[in-house]
Amino acid sequence: MTDSTDSTEPAVGAPERRPGGRTARVRTQVLDAVRAELAEAGHEGLTVEGVAARAGVHRTTVYRRWRDVGGLLVDVIAAAGEMDWQPPDTGSLCGDLTALNREIQESLVVRPSFAVALMAASFHSEQAARAQTRLWADRYAQCEILVERAVARGELPARGARDARGARGATELDARSLLIAATAPVYHQVVLLRAGPDPRLPERAAAAAVLAAAAGAFSVPRTEGA
Repeated sequence: MTDSTDSTEPAVGAPERRPGGRTARVRTQVLDAVRAELAEAGHEGLTVEGVAARAGVHRTTVYRRWRDVGGLLVDVIAAAGEMDWQPPDTGSLCGDLTALNREIQESLVVRPSFAVALMAASFHSEQAARAQTRLWADRYAQCEILVERAVARGELPARGARDARGARGATELDARSLLIAATAPVYHQVVLLRAGPDPRLPERAAAAAVLAAAAGAFSVPRTEGA
């Protein structure tokens, strides 16, 4: 079911400026309420009236600033992107990816899981889907430092892998593909299969991705001028 209120962008869904004072307090209250409502009742149960009541503000305040449910979802995703989060730094690529997978797994198995609820909401709201795509792209870009550090430590070759004809220097490492391969099994296990958390999976998935990277599985043709 598509949310019919998502046909327009929110007036201030993802504000460029960071307001202070009362405006900031109201935003914090409202976005906290969105997270709680979404985690408890899902997208189907998310309403402006419910958010306003939980946040302790008048519904006209929510309508004026966020306009609709789509605007609330966009801003709560934008707020996630504003968090001062840093990728793990354990001293090895496998350790970093394992730590990252553990963080992901914890966010998916906690009940109620806001992360899972937000994924579900993105299938009902075009605004939320676009905002979540931007957030995921930013997070993967942020995590590329894990691969860059591994290359600097000599754990992985940056370039020079052989191509199908045996020529050297034709490829380079695709960090984004490596990161997706390392983290995907956790999402598959918990979100798609709806299975219980496997304490061994974060490390197993990380190790498999590292081995595949060392074997050249994520090598792509080097771009001109790179």
